[in-house]
Amino acid sequence: MKNEEINKIKISDWLDKKQAENLDVSQIALPEDLSYDEVPDETIFFEEINPCGILCTENHPFSTVERFGRWYYSRGRSKEAGIHSSKKEWRLFTKNRDLAVQTAKAHIEKKP
Repeated sequence: MKNEEINKIKISDWLDKKQAENLDVSQIALPEDLSYDEVPDETIFFEEINPCGILCTENHPFSTVERFGRWYYSRGRSKEAGIHSSKKEWRLFTKNRDLAVQTAKAHIEKKP
């Protein structure tokens, strides 16, 4: 897909197109041009673990769920990775809001 075409298409339409091509879009990576151009329709959930304070610019565990049209984009950095780690990043695209929120919470909550 050409950059001009990507800039004209919405994330939800792009995901629908990929799903229609019988691709598993649950773990698909968005093209860079597409992933930074569109503001989500809604942020459903956001939580960050930042014991350092607001002035710390390092990586911290976080989970977020954003809605793009019919799709929910759940992503973050798992708590298991630890503070200031860039590892254990995850993502999930789904049309199921509850699944997106449950997944986000599971990655950020304490494990017993």
